[in-house]
Amino acid sequence: MEFTRLGETGVQVSRICLGCMSYGSPEWRPWVLDEAKAKPFFKRAVESGINFFDTANMYSLGVSEEVTGKWLREFANLDECVIATKLFFPFSDKPNAGGLSRKAVQQACEASLRRLGVDTIDLYQIHRLDNATPIEETLSALDDLVRQGKVRYIGASSMYAWEFLHALRASDSNGWARFVTMQNHYNLIYREEEREMMPLCESEGVSSIPWSPLARGMLAGTRKKLGDDSTVRSETDGLDQILYNEPSDWDVVEAVKKVAEARGAKPAQVALAWLLSRPAVAAPIIGATKEYQLEDAIAAVDIKLEESEVAALEAPYKPHGVK
Repeated sequence: MEFTRLGETGVQVSRICLGCMSYGSPEWRPWVLDEAKAKPFFKRAVESGINFFDTANMYSLGVSEEVTGKWLREFANLDECVIATKLFFPFSDKPNAGGLSRKAVQQACEASLRRLGVDTIDLYQIHRLDNATPIEETLSALDDLVRQGKVRYIGASSMYAWEFLHALRASDSNGWARFVTMQNHYNLIYREEEREMMPLCESEGVSSIPWSPLARGMLAGTRKKLGDDSTVRSETDGLDQILYNEPSDWDVVEAVKKVAEARGAKPAQVALAWLLSRPAVAAPIIGATKEYQLEDAIAAVDIKLEESEVAALEAPYKPHGVK
């Protein structure tokens, strides 16, 4: 396993981050693995050298954090791990059940600490922006958590580049803890982040940790056509039908398959290798509910693409609406 710095911090993270949305309760989503079935994935991840794990309080309504904490405490040295979780989405329609107010931030953090079974969250991320709360209130509350020792670093997720820059400048102006990561939607099929967000991350010393690096599985090369919903995830998730529905998207999939075949590699490995070659990307967040999916991600770290291969992978791309 290779490691890299997280933003401009001194923290070292594996080039692959295990996304833990897949582990928790199948009652929440039918494709989610329960505690027992999730166990071998954490064991193998730790054995392979992965030390970066990402979850969220809303995944399986908190059960994902419980499962993540349980198996990491059993298989890993927590001092070596970087455990990331997120807050924002509400658990219910009741008042103060979500959002990024000072109250919500403090309560969500304390609940996540209990579920994870740790004293400090390594990377605490806002899952989305809260338009009902000034970003200054959120940043001040997050800074308090850092000063209290409940959180070590903070990160953000999917937003416009101008919004992210506004948040960074607010932190700089007030001496608050600064976002060190951006968890954004970025893969070979969706590259609109290259217009502003990725250059901004490079300029500001922020690490990108992309979600959906395999485009909801499309770049794994197992689908037969655009809109194929033959897996339990694709059949019940539905987001792939919204995010990846342009004819040119399938042209990208075909290009990945062609490069992979010529290399004797798997499409998923090539797609992840491309992401790993992007300057601001620290670690794609991969989901795995089958053993081979985790193995493919681990193997991708050792693939170094040629310039001609990168050009072939990028050539079919057509601009998308922002998603």
